[in-house]
Amino acid sequence: MVERVDSGDLKQATAGIWSGYVYSKPEQLGVPYEGVEIPVPNGVAPAWRFDPPASVEASGVWAIHVHGMGGRRAGTLRGIPIARRLGLTSLVVSFRNDGDAPPSYDGRYSLGQGEWRDVDAGINYAISNGAERIVLFGWSLGASIALQVAALSPNSSRVAGMVLDAPVFDWRTTLAANAKAAGLPRPLVHLGFTILRSKALRWVTGLAEPICLDSLDWLARATELNKPVLVLHGEKDDTTPFAASKKAASLRSNLVRLVEFEAEGHSLEWNFDPEKWERSVEEWFYGLPRAGASPEQAAAQS
Repeated sequence: MVERVDSGDLKQATAGIWSGYVYSKPEQLGVPYEGVEIPVPNGVAPAWRFDPPASVEASGVWAIHVHGMGGRRAGTLRGIPIARRLGLTSLVVSFRNDGDAPPSYDGRYSLGQGEWRDVDAGINYAISNGAERIVLFGWSLGASIALQVAALSPNSSRVAGMVLDAPVFDWRTTLAANAKAAGLPRPLVHLGFTILRSKALRWVTGLAEPICLDSLDWLARATELNKPVLVLHGEKDDTTPFAASKKAASLRSNLVRLVEFEAEGHSLEWNFDPEKWERSVEEWFYGLPRAGASPEQAAAQS
């Protein structure tokens, strides 16, 4: 049964794609929102702002929602209803090279290495508009970006925690798994890693700067995690290995809470069981440490 046609003509269409997007436009949520503009290094990036309903007391916490690679802001709209019920003001941001925000000079994704600055600009906006604390909602690549923001942002002390859906904890693991699924030989995969991190071979990738895969490896850097993290991940994810999330939770069981889903495909956890997804976020949020708690206190209370 077709419930809604967002674009195109079903009678004349000859091809289509599967998407995990439940809402393709913010209007489909049926709640008030406004479009805002966030100053970023290369210009101005559009964002959507959702305030809590009048019936819910605003918590002083803002949620910054960060989408994945090759996607658009609409992919994160699944997280808005629970954020509003929790009294969070939500900011759904765009970032360089996603088709909404201004592109970077090289027009290439950098796997979170550069994109985090645009998300941090969203945090600046939130703080200037009254945010006391921040919860980062990251989907896939957006999770990798969130991890970088929490580590590198001058606003890191404001970040209360992260909700990561189908996260990329380590790009080597993720890229290698996808290459294996595509039938690429292992030597070719390792050559690709070499090219990504080589300054001399930037002409091959088109990247303005080489990618430091070590700095994006949050399995190797697990001891550096100092924020409570909720991971929502499907065991049968065919794009971002579930094993990486399981390892992260094992390495930092005091900070990382993993909720497993039986969903097949990538970033479809909410679609598979929205009640479980939202209940998990709610329980985790109410378990966050109070404002001003140290990382040690955060670990003890999470």
